[in-house]
Amino acid sequence: MENTLKIEFDKLLEKASAGAFIDDFLEVISNRFPGEVIFSTSFSYEDQVVTHLIKNLNIDIFTLDTGRLFEQTYETWTSSRAFFKKTIKAYYPDPESLQQFVSDNGPDSFYQSVEQRKACCNIRKVIPLKKALHGYKVWITGLRSEHSAGRKEMPQLEWDPDHQIIKFHPILHWTTEQVTDYVKAHHLPYNHLHKKGFVSIGCEPCTRAIKEGEDFRAGRWWWEDADKKECGLHVHQ
Repeated sequence: MENTLKIEFDKLLEKASAGAFIDDFLEVISNRFPGEVIFSTSFSYEDQVVTHLIKNLNIDIFTLDTGRLFEQTYETWTSSRAFFKKTIKAYYPDPESLQQFVSDNGPDSFYQSVEQRKACCNIRKVIPLKKALHGYKVWITGLRSEHSAGRKEMPQLEWDPDHQIIKFHPILHWTTEQVTDYVKAHHLPYNHLHKKGFVSIGCEPCTRAIKEGEDFRAGRWWWEDADKKECGLHVHQ
């Protein structure tokens, strides 16, 4: 990041307290990079909050349709388009790569090994993400530090060397209560799986509801060791 931009960002970051500064920060980013800021949504509670925060700003929105999403996710996608009145760009896996992978390994090979699961994630999510981010300078996410041990020390503003893009996590330090209260206060559409114990919602065969006492990520790739539970979308520096 060039020095003037970093100074501008640092001044705003100093004001951070329970997300009170976020509106100003997002407006600065959208004005500083007109047409070059994009937000990735999976229609989670968190992503609905961020979508509401940017709905009147010059910030594009996209989602990754892996082809294995829950029906409730598609329902939330539909209701979100109507509610926010924002275009949501959709990106899909390359059909030839996906066809070859499934033909060679079967439709559920991700259960067989971490390598197979990551290969599936790479085709369905990581490669489409690169296409979605191409040409943009700032990537906004709905990540929260509570969701994973690996995100506890993650900076709110960071450089992603893999995608050569600035990443900003506006609600990184929000609590679950803050997020759900915001959704309720603004009557935002949400994925009803959240009410059934699903905290982190991804592809249907790779996601389950968590049990009492389990951490936030326990429902994702539950058959794997906890330290392997990332799909490759986020590289933190």
